[in-house]
Amino acid sequence: MGISMKTTSGKLLASAALVATAAGVAGLGTYGAFTDSTAADQKVAAGTVDIDLGAGSGSGFDVMATDVLPGDTIERVVTLTNNGSSNLNSIFLTTSAAEPASPLTTDTVNGLKLTVERCAEGWTGSVAPYKCAGTPQIVLGPSHIIGSQQLNNLQSLTAKKSDSLKVTAVLPKEAGNSFQNAASTVNFLFDATQRTAVTK
Repeated sequence: MGISMKTTSGKLLASAALVATAAGVAGLGTYGAFTDSTAADQKVAAGTVDIDLGAGSGSGFDVMATDVLPGDTIERVVTLTNNGSSNLNSIFLTTSAAEPASPLTTDTVNGLKLTVERCAEGWTGSVAPYKCAGTPQIVLGPSHIIGSQQLNNLQSLTAKKSDSLKVTAVLPKEAGNSFQNAASTVNFLFDATQRTAVTK
């Protein structure tokens, strides 16, 4: 009678083996199914923000203004072009003065005053004063020549468009003797920002 324990153990092991086999068969049924798949390619190309400043019909920024006296006007003609593939949200003009300091650029009352105008037809003339066949639009100013401001009424906010600009600096008649022999270099920096983000 001593074998009954052994026999009972043998039956338990056999039952466990049968359960494991049944589970394996059930698992095979779970992973058997019809399948299908599809794929597509999405092409994405980034746009470009690219503005360029070139000489206009006459003197550009590379021509120095000399012998400037109170009441004199300095005119320079340049072309601002949007060479990028995207429209722009804004263009800012930042002007700064190189050292050494000069009352021409540091005196906010009697120092140089800046105005920027746009001519849709393009400015004409090889030397100042330059003429516009239509009605010029104010892009900036008049304001103190040093600062940072957004430019208005620009066609170059649109991709591949350009603006013919006349940059004018005036030394007020009120500029006194302290301005004699003053000299300064004004740096012009045009900054473009991309258009507002959209859903494609």
